Amino acid sequence: MLDVHSHAFSFQINPGLANCALLGCSPSHMNICFIMYPWETLTPASDSTLRIIHESASRGHRVAITTAANLTIRDSVTMAFAKLLVAGDRVSKSPETFYKKANFKEQMLPLAGFDVIFMRANPPLDNLVLNFLDSIKDQVFIVNDVEGLRKANNKLYTAAMDDAKGSIIPRTFVSKNKEYLRRVIEDEVGDKMIMKPLNGFGGSGVIVLETGASSNVNSLLDFYITGKGGESNYVILQEYVEGADEGDIRVMMLNGEPIGAMRRKPAAGDARSNVHAGGTVHKHVLSPQEKKLCKKIGPKLVADGLYFVGLDLIGGKLIEVNVLSPGGIVNINRLNKTRLQVKILDWIEDMVQDRNWSAERRSAFKSAVANA
Repeated sequence: MLDVHSHAFSFQINPGLANCALLGCSPSHMNICFIMYPWETLTPASDSTLRIIHESASRGHRVAITTAANLTIRDSVTMAFAKLLVAGDRVSKSPETFYKKANFKEQMLPLAGFDVIFMRANPPLDNLVLNFLDSIKDQVFIVNDVEGLRKANNKLYTAAMDDAKGSIIPRTFVSKNKEYLRRVIEDEVGDKMIMKPLNGFGGSGVIVLETGASSNVNSLLDFYITGKGGESNYVILQEYVEGADEGDIRVMMLNGEPIGAMRRKPAAGDARSNVHAGGTVHKHVLSPQEKKLCKKIGPKLVADGLYFVGLDLIGGKLIEVNVLSPGGIVNINRLNKTRLQVKILDWIEDMVQDRNWSAERRSAFKSAVANA
């Protein structure tokens, strides 16, 4: 053990943690739980979450997967009906082969027993999931942070950002008041606007609105605002950014820094660039304006606990921040001959090591006081 002395007291720090903190080594055998979509529904060839899980298993970490619907409470302890990956002799180098051969055992496990909880569930987010995680958020490193997800799990996070000069956020209007939205469209100086539902994802419901087509505006607003069961929905109107017809830029951000990007081009006659909507992907190098945007928004993302997100940019402006399960790892890897999952796991290991070191250090301090 490492003895540390200072005047009238002494305390001990675990040498393994001390050496790791000094040398930058990673913790061994972390417990990582992925709250995600059902395992059997993912597409192995293109799934980003699979790449992160595969990298975790390849490093010898204990991996469990569960879904939001499988969170539960037992004796006032937050648990999950989880599938625990059974470690084999060797993890295949191919994520697709790993997926085919993966063997799980099902158990009810306490979430506080994990070092990391990685949120990879598809949007929209059920806020009750965050209520489950509230009880363990101070004990487990959650990516992304519970409070950050509360702030940013819909498009209001971007719309309400402070951008007085309009340098990085398109002019945005959000309401469920039909008359107000109609006036916004009538007053728009441009001949186009983007209309989309507040809680849409994956490009669903995104259309380019011709502001001069007044005969269609009322019916479109009725369709977007009127929900099932008589409920009304919020609608977003956004200025049309030049270049939108050429697609958007997906930027993967890790701890406030861009780690990869790609250009997504829409299919002919479609306003959506999303790959599953028929878009194509192309290699992209961030422009000076795009780098400036990332540098400006990065500190806010980290302050809000939004460590791993996908930004959607058009014309050097921020259109959306994807905080739940941003995709693009496979395509960015292929286009740039990189492996983003390696950077993600390196960072997570460092964060957990720092947390463990801080906890051990504080425990040693408390022991010193107790034994004084």
